[in-house]
Amino acid sequence: MAYKDFRDFLHTLEKEGQLLTISDEVKPEPDIAAANRALNNLGDKTPALFFNNIYGYTDARIAMNVMGSWPNHALMMGMPKNTPLKEQFFEFARRYEQFPVPVKREETAPFHEVEITEDINLFDILPLFRLNQGDGGFYLDKAILVSRDLDDPDAYGKQNVGLYRMQVKGKNRLGIQPVPQHDIAIHIRQAEERGENLKVAIALGCEPVITTAASTPLLYDQSEYEMAGAIQGEPYRVVKAKDADLDLPWGAEVILEGEVLAGEREYEGPFGEFTGHYSGGRAMPVIQINRVYHRKQPIFEHLYIGMPWTETDYMIGVNTSVPLFQQLKDAFPNEIVAVNAMYTHGLVAIISTKTRYGGFAKAVGMRALTTPHGLGYCKLVIVVDEDVDPFNLPQVMWALSTKLHPKHDAVIVPGLSVLPLDPGSDPAGMTHKMILDATTPVAPDVRGHYSQPLDSPLGVADWEKKLSQKLSQMLR
Repeated sequence: MAYKDFRDFLHTLEKEGQLLTISDEVKPEPDIAAANRALNNLGDKTPALFFNNIYGYTDARIAMNVMGSWPNHALMMGMPKNTPLKEQFFEFARRYEQFPVPVKREETAPFHEVEITEDINLFDILPLFRLNQGDGGFYLDKAILVSRDLDDPDAYGKQNVGLYRMQVKGKNRLGIQPVPQHDIAIHIRQAEERGENLKVAIALGCEPVITTAASTPLLYDQSEYEMAGAIQGEPYRVVKAKDADLDLPWGAEVILEGEVLAGEREYEGPFGEFTGHYSGGRAMPVIQINRVYHRKQPIFEHLYIGMPWTETDYMIGVNTSVPLFQQLKDAFPNEIVAVNAMYTHGLVAIISTKTRYGGFAKAVGMRALTTPHGLGYCKLVIVVDEDVDPFNLPQVMWALSTKLHPKHDAVIVPGLSVLPLDPGSDPAGMTHKMILDATTPVAPDVRGHYSQPLDSPLGVADWEKKLSQKLSQMLR
């Protein structure tokens, strides 16, 4: 199911009716972002957008909303576009368990077609525009950044491949916001303690499998390239950078090689964030770009981000939920059923679990708060019974409305960490967190009147399969 490169995936979207080409002339601002925001308002099955007639440019091409729907997410995994979300979750979890799949190394890549080492001007190379009216400048907001652990450079898994936003600060300068919970912050600290610049590489326009892996909250020593191989079912292809010991995504459209300048800070922001608020301006590290490669007539990929749901929520929903699911199963292998952490990057997480004894569900919620992702997110954890589908919000609301007792089942834990971008944190990066236990009480907890639960009619599971198949045939 592996896609050859970014263009191969776009071709698949077009073939499957999930790519809408806009050939009418559009202005970079506000048309492109406005079109994408409008598309996000139209449901969870929308196509990607491809703009090929942009005012002020002769041959610029921009792709957006590439992963902005559940059909597109299914196609990323090589599954039929009408695959239900819950099936996508469990298939992703199955592939996650195949990790690691070693990479396949190549000597050259398509992006070597054009190379620039002098007079680099990102404003000439990339069609840049603001996404939201209050943004402090132009951003690369679907950029994969590659860096390496300086204390343990031979540990392949500690080469980080992360998805970060970067503000274009000058012809060859970018600003980056390294959130403390993310791996790049560790690598920058290591370099600055040595008084050294940190070598980095930035990839734009990549196959969605590496974008997915790069936005997955893996453990620090787990390789995103090896996870991409597990997701696509065969080794992921990489090629070496020229200026550093870093691996680059083979199928990228554009590569920027450079370095984080030790000790230098410039104001970065504001930026319209996935929280639905602007992040404000802060003094942040600076990246100097020293080398650029790109394909001839590169396709520039962008990501509209703002009030959920947008592409980012589809892109990071399942791959945020699955690591939490696996880490909770490590602690409670016989109880955890499923995890839905798709809401605002897991600031809200819904966990379906069996309950061994009174108070067990609250312990599950506490464990979620201490997972690598939970430390920076998971502000609200809702725990439901094993027969409640955490991806079915009406069922979750039913559990909250009938199983939760506010006096006994709402647990507030004060003074925990959260990502500073959470507008509710005070001070930034600190918050109280809450666990809501919406499971059925079991001994020795004997509260309530739950002795007569309603049974479903016989044969519901069989009919679900039959009707699902018939509905899928209707949608083809």
